[in-house]
Amino acid sequence: MNFDKLIDHFRLDKQEFYFQFNSHPNYPSALAFSDTLNFLGLKNDAYELDKEYWDELPSEFMALVDNSFSLVKKKDSEFTIYSDKVKNISKEELYKNSGDFVLLFEKTENVKTTTFFDFKPFIYVIFGIILLYSFLQFTWYESIFNLLSLLGIYISLELFNQKFGQESVVVNNICGGASNSNTQSACATIFSSDKTNILGLKLSDFSLIYFLGITFIGLLFPSAQFALRIISLISVLVILYSLYVQAFVEKSLCRVCLFIIFILLSQIVISSFYFSLEVYIPIVFIGIIAFISLFFTIAFLNNLMNQKEELKKSNAKNLRFKRNYDLFKRELLSNEKIDFSDKNTFFLGNKDAKLHISVVSNPYCGFCKNAHKILEDLLAKYPDEISAQIRFNYSGESAGEKYTQLISDFLSIYLNKSQHEFLNTVDIWFENRNEDEIKKKSGTNQPQNLTNIIQMTSENSSAGLTFTPVFILNGYQFPDKYDREDIHYFINELIEDEDFSA
Repeated sequence: MNFDKLIDHFRLDKQEFYFQFNSHPNYPSALAFSDTLNFLGLKNDAYELDKEYWDELPSEFMALVDNSFSLVKKKDSEFTIYSDKVKNISKEELYKNSGDFVLLFEKTENVKTTTFFDFKPFIYVIFGIILLYSFLQFTWYESIFNLLSLLGIYISLELFNQKFGQESVVVNNICGGASNSNTQSACATIFSSDKTNILGLKLSDFSLIYFLGITFIGLLFPSAQFALRIISLISVLVILYSLYVQAFVEKSLCRVCLFIIFILLSQIVISSFYFSLEVYIPIVFIGIIAFISLFFTIAFLNNLMNQKEELKKSNAKNLRFKRNYDLFKRELLSNEKIDFSDKNTFFLGNKDAKLHISVVSNPYCGFCKNAHKILEDLLAKYPDEISAQIRFNYSGESAGEKYTQLISDFLSIYLNKSQHEFLNTVDIWFENRNEDEIKKKSGTNQPQNLTNIIQMTSENSSAGLTFTPVFILNGYQFPDKYDREDIHYFINELIEDEDFSA
């Protein structure tokens, strides 16, 4: 399934979306789609709704249109559909081509966006510097030749990345520029039919090697015109092969292939009319070494990326098993239930919530920082659905003067200020580990009564909760077989599970 237009509309992290969706235990169901959006911060609810009630839906909702999850935006009697592509359809056409499934969502400021570093601006800067250098140092025809080489590198890089699931807007625009969607499939068909396989490299990979090589030679060796002219003429064989496949084998034209052919032909014309025939043997030798080095480098990167893709697919399949709620619940309930008498000290969230999370923690525990961050995120995302308690392990004055003062300051802030400020203080503590800063935030030198916290610590110890951090869900210890971060994948089902309540 292709959700690119949908993902772009909500500015979601594309790689994270597809990974979470593919690794969901119920992939590729509507539940998997809904849970993935919830996980990425786009809160939603799914319904089966007869068409007679669709007029009452908000202006934006999601539905299964042509068996594809799609965003539907309505304006008057016309609807815009965001699926594998954007299209406008009538109300009658929408009702005819969609099922009763609808998904209502709520836009929030917590939607996760792309976190990966975007290398494209960096590449554009490099290309700009190369072009500036070329036009300042070389003749106009050499500069145009180098410009065409850079254009070839860019298109070839896009094709290289597209092999590993990274959609290219440029390639899609070239291939799918026409209104007829068959143009897009023609490009995909040509690339998939390429039988070339030399150390795993396809013809499009050799295009990248070719343009990188002639760019390297053309920039560093001004007297390499003869070598570039010969290399350009050799590319005629590739042009003829590509045209033969398109015209006689697949019987369809690939626009991006034709675009690369245009670049090659332009370079052949420039080199034939303007480049010198003077031969420099050292440059020929350097050129051969450069192309061989590039070949093995690209082959290595291609193999590395293939391994990464295989690991990603394998990991997604394994996670479908790991994220199965029934298995998680079975592991959770296999532990003996723990009953705490003190559920009020450092209590957070909604007192009437069905899901209660206790975090056994220690302010001086390095691993507890992440556990508190998880709890803070859950409380922010589900303020009405969950409650929580922070259960600091504190053994009394024997724990030390600094620890006693810190716990007293925490309690003072909790009792006299808002829950939000208390959570923010805990967050600041784990970030800076500065007792004076916490004391300043408490605003008092008067020690608090820590009897309840000592009793709470005693209960933790009696339950064997001495190592921190530990999550307790409705009295059941979070299973050791799962990572604490995995709670994000089960939180919605835990909240909705009527058989699992506090």
